[in-house]
Amino acid sequence: MRFDLDSETRRKLGYQLIDKVDQYFASLPHRAVQLPADQRTYGPSQNPLPESPEDPAAVFDEICREMVDLGFHVPSANYFGLMNPTPTYVGFLAEAWVAALNPQLATLARSQLASKIELETVRWMAERIGWAENFGGTFTSGGNEANFSGLALALAAKFPCAIEDGVATIQGPPVAYASAESHHSLDKSAGLLGIGRRALRRIALDENLQLDPTQLERAIEEDLRAGRKPFCVVATAGTTSSGIVDDLPAISDVCARHGLWLHVDGAYGAAAVFSNKHRDLVGGIELSDSITVDPHKWLAVPFAAGMILTRHPEALEQAFSVASPYMPKAAGAQLLDNSRISTQWTRRMNSLKLWLTLRIHGRQAYEEHIDRQLRLAKSFAEWIEKSQAFELAAPRMLTIVNFRVRRHRPEDLAKVHGQIVDAVTRDGRRWISDTIVNGKSVLRMMVISYLTEERHIRALQQALEAAAETLPRVS
Repeated sequence: MRFDLDSETRRKLGYQLIDKVDQYFASLPHRAVQLPADQRTYGPSQNPLPESPEDPAAVFDEICREMVDLGFHVPSANYFGLMNPTPTYVGFLAEAWVAALNPQLATLARSQLASKIELETVRWMAERIGWAENFGGTFTSGGNEANFSGLALALAAKFPCAIEDGVATIQGPPVAYASAESHHSLDKSAGLLGIGRRALRRIALDENLQLDPTQLERAIEEDLRAGRKPFCVVATAGTTSSGIVDDLPAISDVCARHGLWLHVDGAYGAAAVFSNKHRDLVGGIELSDSITVDPHKWLAVPFAAGMILTRHPEALEQAFSVASPYMPKAAGAQLLDNSRISTQWTRRMNSLKLWLTLRIHGRQAYEEHIDRQLRLAKSFAEWIEKSQAFELAAPRMLTIVNFRVRRHRPEDLAKVHGQIVDAVTRDGRRWISDTIVNGKSVLRMMVISYLTEERHIRALQQALEAAAETLPRVS
């Protein structure tokens, strides 16, 4: 069977997909997140490599059915888990269209309109941050690449020679700083950049679980006295475990005093800039030198869509530009090739899903989306405060709520919380998790689906109460 299917087959398969996607989206408000525990399997698939063609409609129907029947459904309204949303339907349409057109965003010469759309989307985001001019940015595969890019920009800005000659030419060990609750991608990035994972200083938290500016300044001064070379501070706008936003203005002041680059990992929380009402949740984000944003988190577009933005656009070229004779050049181009401002070369058009969602729904849809989810999280936190079985374990700043079981010894909480999570998720209906925050075990729920309503919250509360009833009584 040739790859160029005939029109009738293409249309048949396309309509088959649209019908299945429509059915799937219709099921999400009441769909279970996963199979019951006794039906889940985690072993490898052992199918042999297919050698001969099969009926495309039958194969496609089979895999669609299996992925729905046996899959884990992050888009469900009952998913209270990590920062993985229900994608907008418009985002799905954009992804399908991009897959068909397959634009290559490495150079303007081969992606004129696609590149313009991407840069327009970057501009929209930058304007919401508060950067009306003199900014740059590009889409990434996600927050990991964006955070890597942010540290690379900081390194290039502070130590320009390191890009060509290596970090060994820096007159002292370079060091960066982040909170004890910041994302693990920073550790990976420090290792990949050649400065070493130990060069990332984890700074203690204050009573609000934010990076402590006093401890930060003390660490910087100690490193300077020891001959080390501080170059970057990473603040977080929405930690993974708790949704905490660091004190961005205070951290910016510390960076200004010491001449350090401020990168904000706003993969989750930076989306609040799309809300006029709640913009103050990330107040001070405009003071940063670079920002990570993941539209595939709070902005509800399909994976993968990350962004790196900076108010020092020249740093992008300084860090990433490499000349190559085989890349086509666009005569008279006023915009930079994406390959000159990004870690990637061949690259997918990750912007269209956000661009199209904004064009069709408008920013106001995000205003309502963010406000609704914050109200739902606030309602759940208020229920926890009144609960006889649970209590809040951390301040609630965004849509994540940390809580713990009452009347148990701290050393027993990890085991107890594991039992709660198992009881709540065993039937597969809904999903929550447990995690460690500031060294202590907590339960974690997050409002992340735009389909989640009060009824889903109430059902989760009932499941938590039932789970708490199964615990042994403690005096």
